[in-house]
Amino acid sequence: MEYYNYIKAFHLIFVITWFAGLFYIPRLFVYQIEAYHKPSPDKEILGKQLKLMSKRLWYIITWPSAILATLFAIWLLILQPYWLQLPWMQVKLGFVLLLFIYHLKTHQYYKQLQNDVVKKTSSFMRIWNEGATFILFAVVFLVILQSAINWVWGIIGIIILGILIMLGFKVYKNIRDKNPDA
Repeated sequence: MEYYNYIKAFHLIFVITWFAGLFYIPRLFVYQIEAYHKPSPDKEILGKQLKLMSKRLWYIITWPSAILATLFAIWLLILQPYWLQLPWMQVKLGFVLLLFIYHLKTHQYYKQLQNDVVKKTSSFMRIWNEGATFILFAVVFLVILQSAINWVWGIIGIIILGILIMLGFKVYKNIRDKNPDA
């Protein structure tokens, strides 16, 4: 078991890089959507560059990180199978399932934008961008507190965080409406 901490370290590194990709890709989607509505030649120039950036982020960082984080997590659970019996771990795995759903839905948005199919607004993508944040908060609190009961308080905190983020969006939107270069 001397290699256990190495496996855990690799798991954490790939979780961090996975989240980095999930935090940044919706931001690129915001820029792609806004570029799509610009006049030529800005639309084409920006669109091409943002597609390339998204492709590299998605396939070179985000997907490999998701796969490697998962493989190292499975390895950790094989080494410590009793964790699966712990209530906090079961709740954590529920949030990990939500993370995979979020990732796959983000992949759908990625494919649409790569094909110049714009179905969502940039405002929607700004809100979508916070989905991974909520999951990260929940998972970190579960892992640190290791309590399935205290996660209820964490959810309340996440709801409050969501309300504050929405208020922040409203304030920022008002600022951008008054000054588009803000």
